[in-house]
Amino acid sequence: MEIVLASSNEHKVKEINEIVSGKGIKFILPPKGFDPIESGDTFSENSYIKAFDAWKLTKTWTLADDSGLCVDALDGKPGIYSARYAETPQKRIDRVLNELNGIKDRDARFVCYMTLISPDGEIAYSCAGICEGSITTKQRGTNGFGYDPIFLIKNSDKTMAELSENKKNEISHRSRALNQVVEFLEKHILK
Repeated sequence: MEIVLASSNEHKVKEINEIVSGKGIKFILPPKGFDPIESGDTFSENSYIKAFDAWKLTKTWTLADDSGLCVDALDGKPGIYSARYAETPQKRIDRVLNELNGIKDRDARFVCYMTLISPDGEIAYSCAGICEGSITTKQRGTNGFGYDPIFLIKNSDKTMAELSENKKNEISHRSRALNQVVEFLEKHILK
């Protein structure tokens, strides 16, 4: 089964295809013209906006995720603005570390909300995946991307960026949401 992943991020498509390897599902990028305006106030709303925008171009199964880092001491920021919190990945990390300077409570979570739209344009399934952790005081690790080098996984001594790709794919917020989507597809569509 081929599903359009409502994203222009080739790394995300590769990561998601690795997670579903052997499940009979392949994700592909949407065609040219995919340029949704993420005007929602929540991960759920933005996920739907992206999925529906891709569906309008393809009229086939589409899946979108909206994800980000939510830090308790920052009232949930960067949240839905995680990818736009500063101009570059390094500046986004620096901004979070600067805003947490001197703060002891560094609890945080990665959140991923997914929306699956069927060929008739209706929401077939939606869910959230969460990975709990906290923010380090210094960057550690070279794997991953985004905020991975400052996200210390709960009950672990490693940041996301210190994990192998396979290990990250087992525990990440995206894999937790995606596994729920795959389970839905296996029960209701792929049977």
